[in-house]
Amino acid sequence: MGRSDKKFCSDACRNAYNNKLNSGSNNLVRNINNTLRKNRRILEEACRADDKGKISKSALLREGFDFTYFTSIRTTQKGATYIFVYEYGYLLLDNEQYLVVKDRKS
Repeated sequence: MGRSDKKFCSDACRNAYNNKLNSGSNNLVRNINNTLRKNRRILEEACRADDKGKISKSALLREGFDFTYFTSIRTTQKGATYIFVYEYGYLLLDNEQYLVVKDRKS
């Protein structure tokens, strides 16, 4: 049934083949994207209504924040280095405290 040059016996076989073919390469990307989304959510919750907030390193770690993954690094004219996860950035302050900001361009 169907085309004479079909490669798979059914849609289920075609889907199973493509899922198996793409699972290895997509798994790494999927896991990184999930971690970035989780980091963004944690930073978003740390920001107050004025788009700024402070949070301790221990609180970030307790929430499951992964410092390994971020989307960009920006250095201000004064030399402060902010690490961004999408539109939310954080800056290390004294005593393992972080200033969390939201990019105004977003």
